[in-house]
Amino acid sequence: QLQLLESGGGLVQAGDSLRLSCTASGRTTDANIMAWFRQGPGKKREFVSATSWIGYSKLYADSVKGRFTISRDNKRNTLFLQMDSLKSEDTAVYYCAKFSEFHYDESYYNDHQGDYWGQGTQVTVSS
Repeated sequence: QLQLLESGGGLVQAGDSLRLSCTASGRTTDANIMAWFRQGPGKKREFVSATSWIGYSKLYADSVKGRFTISRDNKRNTLFLQMDSLKSEDTAVYYCAKFSEFHYDESYYNDHQGDYWGQGTQVTVSS
């Protein structure tokens, strides 16, 4: 079993930055492909970003490209999402998830159920 725990959410103003963390425990060697998702109020859950084990392969949703940066520290079993230039439309619960494959196509992540999910952390951006 792999457990994922997100942290770092909060209330910020538009234009601010925030860094989310996702710490893995248990079978951490299973945490190869990791991704961030979000679900805004009244919206479907949507893909945000994904990274491969080494971190060379990364994918971003068009809505966050150039503003968000995904990274990972495998020694600390932690996944990060640096969010800059936040907008009110970034308000959502953010989740990390583990996948078995990496694809350079965000529809893959929206169409496939991840193997493990965290419980989410709330990000609220006031305008």
